[in-house]
Amino acid sequence: MDGMPIEVREYGIDWPRRFDVERVELERLLAPWLSGGVHHIGSTAVPGLSAKPIIDMMAGVRDLTQARAAVPLLEEHGYRHAPHRATALWFHKPESDQLRERTHHLHLTEPGSDLWRERLTFRDALRADPALRDEYQRLKLRLADAHGEDVKAYTADKRAFVSRVLAAHGVTLGSGRSGS
Repeated sequence: MDGMPIEVREYGIDWPRRFDVERVELERLLAPWLSGGVHHIGSTAVPGLSAKPIIDMMAGVRDLTQARAAVPLLEEHGYRHAPHRATALWFHKPESDQLRERTHHLHLTEPGSDLWRERLTFRDALRADPALRDEYQRLKLRLADAHGEDVKAYTADKRAFVSRVLAAHGVTLGSGRSGS
């Protein structure tokens, strides 16, 4: 993506605050479409878990087709839209293609979608089980070291772990991209 090694940092105590600041702004911007709230997901949402320092978020929207109208509005506020899943709109901030410059990722999806269930279930499982969280952290650190700059391989190699955790909670991982 940008020729920089994958950086997995120790848990940042400012990550929840950074999410809250962005959540307030997103709730204002997405008010016409919002249903289900704006959630902090991914590794930065799990206290004590090392992560790439990008705040991952997911906003529930009543109707994904209607929410496409939010794309230019989010772009005016520093987000760039990029393809993801058919059941979600995905954005990153800032607009740069450089992974090392990204501060936020945002998914818009309908509550109850596969993505919605996967991301919230996985986050909640890691929050509830420190041993599972620590196992995931060891995996992430090993994969970051093994894959260097290859974010796609890093993410793909987390898939089996994510699938196992979700299956233990009655959720099947979809065919879309996954990993936190």
